[in-house]
Amino acid sequence: MEMELSPKFPRTFFESEAGGYYNWSSADSSILSEAKVAAGKFVLKPQGSALPHYSDCSKIGYVLQGVCTVGLVSLNKKDKMSFVYLKKGDIIGSPQGSVSWWYNHGDSDFAIVFLAETSKAHLPGEITYFLLTGPIGYLSAFSPEFIAKTYRINQEQAQTLSGSQQDAMLIKLGEEQAKSIPLPHDQDALNKWTKNLDRSLPGVDVKKGGKSTTLTGGEFLLLEEIGLSANRLELEANAIRTPNYATDTQVFYVVKGSGKVQIFGLNGKLVLDTEVETDQLFVVPRFLMVSLLAGGEGMECFSVLTSARHDIGELAGKDSVLNTIPSFLQVVLNLTPEFTQVFKQMQETGTVIVPPMN
Repeated sequence: MEMELSPKFPRTFFESEAGGYYNWSSADSSILSEAKVAAGKFVLKPQGSALPHYSDCSKIGYVLQGVCTVGLVSLNKKDKMSFVYLKKGDIIGSPQGSVSWWYNHGDSDFAIVFLAETSKAHLPGEITYFLLTGPIGYLSAFSPEFIAKTYRINQEQAQTLSGSQQDAMLIKLGEEQAKSIPLPHDQDALNKWTKNLDRSLPGVDVKKGGKSTTLTGGEFLLLEEIGLSANRLELEANAIRTPNYATDTQVFYVVKGSGKVQIFGLNGKLVLDTEVETDQLFVVPRFLMVSLLAGGEGMECFSVLTSARHDIGELAGKDSVLNTIPSFLQVVLNLTPEFTQVFKQMQETGTVIVPPMN
């Protein structure tokens, strides 16, 4: 079975003076629809705002830069609107159907990348958004008669309600409008929606090698609800993330830097052996093995696994699955006893991030 796994850059979906939305389309990368995952990147200019909306899939957003105020409402009737402050390094969980609006109250661009699971989406491999206001929102779609009866107003008022907002998706607020948007009172308050991945304690920290930080449903309960887990991988120059595999799909976004990625597939062959760079996305289908090698400037990746548990099978280091059969290792690798012993010792003291050899 042939797999097209080449890393892809996003394409422009929508742009205005308020910002833009950029997505990875399943038309350009069929593995997105086959694996039922999707991705998009959202940029807001200062004083830019995203109109209220919801989507048809659950996703995790990772803040690449800037700050933003977000209003969130879940479908749980007991939950009131949450008012969230986002900053670089935060992840935000977004269950399917939850409504949000966004406002950049900072003085520089705000950027966030979303990685999603789309098995229940209208179009597997795509994130579909439903706007509540503006020319492509529901207020403009329903007839004035329906709007008037729904909100107990006359039809003239219904036409004003549905037709006053002419901007689609994103709007740029004026100075007076911006003053009316309050900021969260406690910007560092813990809440059910967000957690800072950059500040979380790494599970792996190797001198001159890098760090790996994982958040699962156990550490962040919202991830359990949406069925996803997240990882931030920082590789220093020429360090390697050793081969591993998962029983669920992994989606990688290159935050910065560059390097190489190899993916081992069916029939004992590599299905991908290529360079990757900043702003590219690639997908590792379930059970396939992946390894990343940073270039001379290092590489940082944000990834999502389509499971809240983040169970990973390691092929190297002290947690390697090969360590479960030490008495059989010499036979299966067809090695001499001396080299087998050396290999076992390196495994027992090794880690999943390996710095470059001197």
